[in-house]
Amino acid sequence: FTLSKSKVLEWEEPDYSETAWLSKVGKSVNQQWGYIAERLFIDEAEVKNSPTQFGTYQAGDIKYRDVNGDGKISELDKVPIGYPTEPEINFGFGLSAGYKGFDLSFFFTGQGRKSFWLNMDGNGRIQPFLDGSYTGGGDDGWIGQNAVLQAIADSYWSETNRNPYAFWPRLANYAVENNTQQSTWFMNDASFLRLKSAELGYTLSGKTLKKVGLQNLRIYLSGTNLYCWSGFKLWDPEMGSSGLGYPVQRVINVGLNIGL
Repeated sequence: FTLSKSKVLEWEEPDYSETAWLSKVGKSVNQQWGYIAERLFIDEAEVKNSPTQFGTYQAGDIKYRDVNGDGKISELDKVPIGYPTEPEINFGFGLSAGYKGFDLSFFFTGQGRKSFWLNMDGNGRIQPFLDGSYTGGGDDGWIGQNAVLQAIADSYWSETNRNPYAFWPRLANYAVENNTQQSTWFMNDASFLRLKSAELGYTLSGKTLKKVGLQNLRIYLSGTNLYCWSGFKLWDPEMGSSGLGYPVQRVINVGLNIGL
């Protein structure tokens, strides 16, 4: 078990005495800043009566909190959100036991106090129906590989589903600048507990085996990466923000150990 924390003691920055939430002093080195997402805009009336946000936005887009109360959402409204991007807690534990020829061993690993954000950057990695680059505006052959995430299809804001807490904002065939800001909306807890390995075996021995020239015979069933408990369900939390990496493989083996 390891618990690792960091703290910024000094940082060259403006005077934040009136906006203390912007100061890096006293925060973790890997602390992230972002906007507090309250919910999705319900209708156009709410959009017009809310602080100014980013680009062109409308009902179904993310509504952010005006932290400093100046009537517009800007860098001054960013606050520390989530845990650091590196886990502060790493742990592992296991057990080995045997009884009357049976043996059992297992090992768990895990991490805690770490956050990550779904990748909503300009490459459109998780932006349905977005072809080409965000900045270029044309079709450069790059197509969002997660354009059909089941979680998006199951829960997104629409005219027929004005759920202000739907998993995904309104769908569009272009990058909505307002919805790509780093915020609590796409923030996730990367904590997990993984059954890293387990093995169950049974050892045979005795006169019968010796008659065929064997001292012992062990039959076993083993596996690695058997299960992962996590509050994040879209993909393995160790894969990070886009889920496009090679996943952790589950391996199961059946075997024999023969002693001559």
